[in-house]
Amino acid sequence: MSKIVLLFSGQGAQKVGMGKDWVESSATARKLAIQADQALGYSLTDIMFDGPEDELTKTSHCQPALYLHGLIGLALIRERLTNFSPVAAAGLSLGEFTAHAAAGTFSFEDGLKLVARRGAFMEEACQATEGAMAALIGGEEAQIRALAAATDVDVANLNAPGQIVLSGTVAGIDAAVAQAKDFGIRRAIKLNVAGAYHSRLMQSAQDKLAAELAGVSMQSPQIPVVCNFGASVVSEPAEIREMLKNQVTGSVRWTESIQQLIAMGHRTFLELGPGKVLSGLVSKIDKDTVVHSVEDLASLEAAVEALA
Repeated sequence: MSKIVLLFSGQGAQKVGMGKDWVESSATARKLAIQADQALGYSLTDIMFDGPEDELTKTSHCQPALYLHGLIGLALIRERLTNFSPVAAAGLSLGEFTAHAAAGTFSFEDGLKLVARRGAFMEEACQATEGAMAALIGGEEAQIRALAAATDVDVANLNAPGQIVLSGTVAGIDAAVAQAKDFGIRRAIKLNVAGAYHSRLMQSAQDKLAAELAGVSMQSPQIPVVCNFGASVVSEPAEIREMLKNQVTGSVRWTESIQQLIAMGHRTFLELGPGKVLSGLVSKIDKDTVVHSVEDLASLEAAVEALA
């Protein structure tokens, strides 16, 4: 079996029905779903399976939902491939927490409660601020950083070459969208999001999350985990806490994170999460990579067959 890197989805990948066929067909999946609902004190799985969509889209719900979905997917892969041993892990934004749970940095339940609180803190920050985000297509990083500086917004995500996201006040993002062409950027699209993620407007959420992270029991991951904020491998619990904290207001350096994994000699990835967002980004970063995407029973069986 080739060396497999685990990749976990970020906010925005969620969709109603996620994980339902897994839980209906597998005792392992059912057990994790029940454990999650009990730990959170409400039925997250009802929202995942049946919606409504606006409930699932809430930051406080979609973050634990994606975390749970990713780890159920991984458990089902492990069940089918007994010799499966991934060599590294990473996740986009929220997915970095799922990557750490997969790597054994903290327990399934501790991680679940952590992301539920992270989602709630970010939701509160969205409600307390007037924030927005915009995707910039077909611009160089230097041009986009110049635009961000000119309009007083932050660089939120460096997702792939030619795909960078800005985040900040509504006024700042509107100005950035209006001025993008002046900075040599092909297209600027305002995103339908609740607020300004990965910007200074999330400072209150970062401060609250720091207190939660301090109280969570952590150990060094069993496999290398590449963090978003540093685009580097993190191994010490103190450093992991710092990186997970800084990520709330800091940039998600996804392009560099994937390049770091490729530099470590890895070219085969397993994406765990709804949709194929990460596989699209990874192939833009390096077209010589192979990404197997797992989101439901059919794609799970296809990935198992390909990996076996």
